[in-house]
Amino acid sequence: MHATLHPLRRTRPFLLAGLLCLASAAQAVEPPCPIGAYRLADRSTLDIAPSEGKTLRWRHQDGRSGALTEGPDGRWTSTLGWTGRPDGHVLRFPACGQGRLEFDGQAATRLELPSQDSRFEGDGGTPLAGRLVLPPGSQPVPIVVLLHGAERDGALELNSLQRRLPALGIGAFVYDKRGTGASGGKYTQDFPLLARDAVAALREARRLAGPRAGRIGYQGPSQGGWVAPIAAHLAPVDFVIVGFGLAVSVLEEDRSAVVMNLEAKGHGRAAIAQGLALSDAAGELVQNPTPEQFERFAALREKFRPEPWFKHAHGNFLFMLMNISAAEFEAAKSMLEMGTPWRYDPMPTITALNTPQLWMLAQDDVDAPSADTARLLEGLRTQGRPVSVAMFPKTEHGVYEYETAPDGRRLSTRHPAGYLDMMADFARGGPLKPRYGAVSPSRPLR
Repeated sequence: MHATLHPLRRTRPFLLAGLLCLASAAQAVEPPCPIGAYRLADRSTLDIAPSEGKTLRWRHQDGRSGALTEGPDGRWTSTLGWTGRPDGHVLRFPACGQGRLEFDGQAATRLELPSQDSRFEGDGGTPLAGRLVLPPGSQPVPIVVLLHGAERDGALELNSLQRRLPALGIGAFVYDKRGTGASGGKYTQDFPLLARDAVAALREARRLAGPRAGRIGYQGPSQGGWVAPIAAHLAPVDFVIVGFGLAVSVLEEDRSAVVMNLEAKGHGRAAIAQGLALSDAAGELVQNPTPEQFERFAALREKFRPEPWFKHAHGNFLFMLMNISAAEFEAAKSMLEMGTPWRYDPMPTITALNTPQLWMLAQDDVDAPSADTARLLEGLRTQGRPVSVAMFPKTEHGVYEYETAPDGRRLSTRHPAGYLDMMADFARGGPLKPRYGAVSPSRPLR
């Protein structure tokens, strides 16, 4: 795959996965030691989360991150981002039972974040598992309902925003979407269905929070960028935050990715036109996965295979079809039945929303190319719609800064400075600051 994103936090907008008792009383949940959010001596926050195998992952409020491995002396040494390269950071848990750690010698104490687990009904009565996590105290706070990308991992275990936002004074409701983690139902990419589940999650978050529920809205990463505006259209919310999502269709996403891939390799207009023809043929195939349609796609694919551009036409889902045989496709095509609305145009829904929206985009996103989305959103903003846009330079899908390895692979290093703080400020409802790190977010015209 083009980008080397860590599998536990990869949230592609579209992933062709096959080819590669309810309303119970909520109860407090104690996170396992040392998982949790910590306050450092300098008042900044540090999150410790589970990762692959016996490793952990730390994330600082400023966007830095690293993978942690325990040594025989009890020290946890870190590697930079997702690069696997040592970065010199060291963590110790000298009094884990008392909720304390040391990060590079600086003492930190785990924050006591009140939490409640619950079971609630999604659309059609599907049982969903969720959790509300709040900042300490008794006052009303903003609450962010955390939606999902296309991943099949359980968000209850892996979404660190459930702690990182409460550590900044923002409540968070996290849940396993249908067909994942502790939730029931069948995995789907049906955006309207997922939006109805999101509305149910919003309702459950309000119920659990009671008098502590202040402003409430959605954060939709990647594929969730299609879902969140639909959910906000179904039931009023105070804000919508979209992270590295799109204002174009799934099919247009693949076309845009093909263009971006081929331009990056220096290919000209003729090559791009051929690449788009192949992307369109792949789009017809995934919508109508018959042997006859595969034969038409395969014929065009083999015609273009000798072309110099062919190996660079990665796309978003096209690459999964570049070398698959008819027999392999026939065996796997049932996995295409995930309800994906291939041609869904999100712009009418986005345009109709009077809800304030913040779109946080990655400039170098090859999975969900952001240029067309930024252009469309800027048009809405200049028309007076309540849309703010932040384009983070030198970032890839997930809004991660990255390095490029000698073989061309991208290795994620960190979130850019200001990424988490911008999200929290928007949830609070005040005006965004003029600048967050290297980014000056555009704001609605009044």
